Amino acid sequence: MYESMAQQQLLRGDPHSRPPVTTYASRYERWEDLASVRRKPRRNFVAEDETSDLFFPPELYPVVLHPLVAAKGEVVVKALLLCRLYDYLDFTTELENLAVIPVATKISRGRSGLLLPPQMKADAYKIVTDEAWHAQFSHDFAREIEASTNVPHHLPEDAPAPSFVLRLDELRDELPQDVRGVEALLFAIVSETLISGILSDIPRDTRLPFSVRELVRDHAADEGRHHQYFRTVLKHLWPALTPHERRAVGPHVPAAVYAFLEPDYEQTFRHLRGIGLTEDECAQVIAESWPADEVRRTIAEAARPVVRYFAEAGALDDSRTRDSFERTGLWGRDFDGRTEGMAS
Repeated sequence: MYESMAQQQLLRGDPHSRPPVTTYASRYERWEDLASVRRKPRRNFVAEDETSDLFFPPELYPVVLHPLVAAKGEVVVKALLLCRLYDYLDFTTELENLAVIPVATKISRGRSGLLLPPQMKADAYKIVTDEAWHAQFSHDFAREIEASTNVPHHLPEDAPAPSFVLRLDELRDELPQDVRGVEALLFAIVSETLISGILSDIPRDTRLPFSVRELVRDHAADEGRHHQYFRTVLKHLWPALTPHERRAVGPHVPAAVYAFLEPDYEQTFRHLRGIGLTEDECAQVIAESWPADEVRRTIAEAARPVVRYFAEAGALDDSRTRDSFERTGLWGRDFDGRTEGMAS
């Protein structure tokens, strides 16, 4: 079993049957000087040093603005926002451990199924190190906040699987057997090219505790380098796929985007039940806080960079893939303010 696991590739088949990657510009020459795990101080939460007890921007968690929730009072609202910070920290830990580190490890060991330059594989080791640190500091920071605030933090091992994991299982089940595995690589590309944008606003929000802002800032700086790396992976991956693989997986790329960006409704439902709302009230708050059309628009806006990268790689040249992007609102008349034909 272990030998089979060691040899398993993300892309099936003989890598030598795919075009090799011959050009790669590394952004990791100064990794020792820039990586947060090497140069940034450990961010600790010390309640006595903080001047704010608002732990997450309310605008990014609209359920707390709903009248049924606001009526519970400021203490409840702030507790929910702290729970949302816990969710963010847990999401980071689980994303790194379950989705990104396994893929980066495969790349570093030459098991991606692509023929990559030695430096590109070496840089993947650095990404593994970065992501392990992100998972660790997120886990530790949540424990420190819990100890300081006495607001319970339910650790991932005590909670249901993250929603992105369940959505990825559904995506994988829809792929032909001989293509399964590539969804892991595609999801890593999607998450690593979008997460830096998601993190960009929090460090500037002076309403939040300083240590929260600095922790997210450290994470975002590392992810900016990861963004460029995985953009390069996609640039070489798509042309290396066989026509059969491209046709099979292309229409499912929007599902990977939604798996990463769509709100975790079930976790929010649990939080709302925890403050005493009935099941019907929870459903009402969620539906009215995240209207389907608004979620679709927000996801489309956030996904613009990665959608552009897939278009540049040629993914939308396939009509079924393009139709899937259009049906889910990721591609169409309003993309970049113009009507698209094919990728430019």
